Amino acid sequence: MGEKIELVRLLDDNGVEIGTADKALVHTAQTPLHLAFSCHLFDAQGRTLLTRRALSKLTWPGVWTNSFCGHPAPGESFEDAIIRRAAVELNIPVSNIKPALPGFRYSATDASGIVENEICPVFTAVYEGDGVISPNPDEVSDWGWSDVVDVEEAVAAVPYAFSPWLVQQLSEGVYTGGRLEA
Repeated sequence: MGEKIELVRLLDDNGVEIGTADKALVHTAQTPLHLAFSCHLFDAQGRTLLTRRALSKLTWPGVWTNSFCGHPAPGESFEDAIIRRAAVELNIPVSNIKPALPGFRYSATDASGIVENEICPVFTAVYEGDGVISPNPDEVSDWGWSDVVDVEEAVAAVPYAFSPWLVQQLSEGVYTGGRLEA
């Protein structure tokens, strides 16, 4: 049996859906605008989870970023997509999903020339477990819980060590716009 095709939702410049495409074929040097999401996960202590992208990832391998990202499937709500990707990437349940930067959009080119071109609403969510996770090694190579101020200071000091979308989300106030209050 072949591998299941994951479809992404293609968008026009106004954010209107205009079709779908195979995710495996979309991320190129001419990536069309498509729908995605980012999620910043918080624990009971108010810390956020940073993850380091697996070295096998097509874009930004080995780079530190927010908790997890993904693409909502055709007809799938953001909430359902966030719950699905948290299970796939981190093997955990999440709750209390809230928008943080609903109008977030970015485009960036990684060192290999592959372009990210996404309308990518940003959300926060809560992990109510003991803080220990067992991420999927195909998605995440390392992880750690951090105080928000430490994340902001680290990104300001060495932005090149982090994903461009995380750097931009911080500059747009992700932790003040949708952060959970401790």
